[in-house]
Amino acid sequence: MSENVKINRGLKGVYFERCGVSDIDGARGELSYRGYSIHDLATRSTFEEVCYLLIFGELPSAAELSAFDARMKAARALPEAVYHIIAACKDGHPMDVLRTAVSALAALEPASQAVGEAGFVENGLRLTSQVPMIIAAHEAIRNGRDPVGADPALGHAANWLWMLKGETPSQEAARLADVDFILHAEHGANASSFAARVTVGTEANLHGGIVTALSTLAGPAHGGAAEDVMKMVQEIGTPENAAAYVKAKRAAKEAVTGFGHRVYRKEDPRARHMREGVRKLGEEMGAPEWYEILQAVVEAMKPYARHGLNVNVDFYSGVIYQLHGIPMDLYVPIFAIGRMPGWIIQCIEQQRRNILIRPLTLYDGPEMRPYVALEDR
Repeated sequence: MSENVKINRGLKGVYFERCGVSDIDGARGELSYRGYSIHDLATRSTFEEVCYLLIFGELPSAAELSAFDARMKAARALPEAVYHIIAACKDGHPMDVLRTAVSALAALEPASQAVGEAGFVENGLRLTSQVPMIIAAHEAIRNGRDPVGADPALGHAANWLWMLKGETPSQEAARLADVDFILHAEHGANASSFAARVTVGTEANLHGGIVTALSTLAGPAHGGAAEDVMKMVQEIGTPENAAAYVKAKRAAKEAVTGFGHRVYRKEDPRARHMREGVRKLGEEMGAPEWYEILQAVVEAMKPYARHGLNVNVDFYSGVIYQLHGIPMDLYVPIFAIGRMPGWIIQCIEQQRRNILIRPLTLYDGPEMRPYVALEDR
């Protein structure tokens, strides 16, 4: 039997379900949410609009967006016990603290136990607003400061920067954070979204699915690319060193961080929007050298593009966070802020036509053998 079984390791190339949320064309380097090009959404929409689109299937009218925004802002609150939990584990990695706090919310908020679609939507919107609060509160507490309260006058991205840094961001900085969240909002059956669906497939609640997603995203093979790129940029140091760095990496048959993607064979369509953002923010912050190093790496990698080693979205994200003075261990939690609506709708889609996700493994251990009593071993 084993000779006739095809193993798709990592489930590569396997379609396990239909999903009407995001469409990824890896060969052409294209991405759309609900039929809208990522380029239109990144340049013309806000994160709140994209959240609405992903969860409800259509772009909102002005009235719908206003009501949705009000719901999001009203959800910017955490039980007092969560702040105590954050303080108790303040020395932990931010992803561990975030996962622990979300898990605590499941126990502290009775509404979290709702498992119908309406409950998933309500809990999802609340969590979308609470996740950045948890991350910002942890950053404050571990540095001996009081958490900064939410500002109802600010949108989701701008309020995140306000809570994190305690100062109102410029319009350009807030918009770039907004675009960053849009670009990371949804990406098909990636590892964390698939893991969340596996959890919801057991008829667990949404908080359980999000805790699973956070645990999966925390792994460096999934969420750690932006941090690794920033370490690479610091190692290179100047644009002039980029070509030698790439040559040495390729000679050693080592990957150059930020290039290549499990899905895309051409440039990640999200990358162009972050590239321009890095350039502008670098000029605004008086630090254009980061952008220049990145572009020197891109130039040095051009000969390998024909092998599918094109730049991906995380190649630029880390430098944006660095320019804001954000610690490296917050890069993955920031990814989680943007991915919240994608996780939520993936969980909802799983629930609508639920089936327990239970693949098979092909046994390749010992043949059947007699049991030997303990005294005879």
